Amino acid sequence: MDKLPYLTEQAIAQFIESALLEDIGDGDHSSLASIDPGQTSTAGLLIKSPGIIAGVDLAQRIFNTVDSHLHVKLLKSDGDTVSNGEIGLVVNGKAQSILMAERLVLNCMQRMSGIATYTNYLNSLISDTSVKLLDTRKTTPNFRLLEKWAVAIGGGQNHRFGLFDMIMLKDNHIDFAGGVLAAVEATKLYLDQKGLDLKIEVETRTLMEVQEVMNSGGVHRILLDNMSIEGLSKAVQLIGGRCKTEASGDITEKNIAKVAATGVDFISVGALTHSVSSLDISLKAIVPGA
Repeated sequence: MDKLPYLTEQAIAQFIESALLEDIGDGDHSSLASIDPGQTSTAGLLIKSPGIIAGVDLAQRIFNTVDSHLHVKLLKSDGDTVSNGEIGLVVNGKAQSILMAERLVLNCMQRMSGIATYTNYLNSLISDTSVKLLDTRKTTPNFRLLEKWAVAIGGGQNHRFGLFDMIMLKDNHIDFAGGVLAAVEATKLYLDQKGLDLKIEVETRTLMEVQEVMNSGGVHRILLDNMSIEGLSKAVQLIGGRCKTEASGDITEKNIAKVAATGVDFISVGALTHSVSSLDISLKAIVPGA
């Protein structure tokens, strides 16, 4: 977690507390009504589709937040490759507590594992290059922390976490400001006046805009948005290593290798978090003699 600056113990605890409140409310009345409060039971996390598992560490925290007396035995670690039929963890303790934690554990692990699996797959397609695969802010509200955690588990890198930790001048900023030069100059003045030390990234749509950014100076990274393979190659040559380069827009598993081959430093893919399929995982009771 030390590589993810916003993934703190406090942030994780706050997420778990909020998510449990949303799900449990004033009580898990199904479990309270049907199961003896003194009953202890065991359940296993069943993997039902292959992929990269993510959220194991979080699952343990969720179980122990619900009930500190639950015993969780981890059989898999975050980032492990898993197959259909494997068991990720076993939890033992008060049956009512296991059931209160069940849905939050599964919701988190299914989505996180889907993200980690897809991130790992896209990374494998560009593994013969030095290009870094990035996520975006196209995340689920109030779940961004976990989705970016999953990207990191899958081998990707996190882009900015929010609007506050980096300057990113996109097409609308540029158009509203009156052009690339106006947007960049206003930004540099703002940072100076506020005493802020934030890196500046500028989105460009044409080679002309790339040249404008280069002329302005003070920009850390240039985003090359929705450019053709030929356009990306020309832009990289034009920049000549004076700024970091990031390709984005309509990048899929079909063209990501070609994009990487243009020489860009980063490739950002919104689909890592906004349109992945969750991994099929369930929590099943382990009944002695069954």
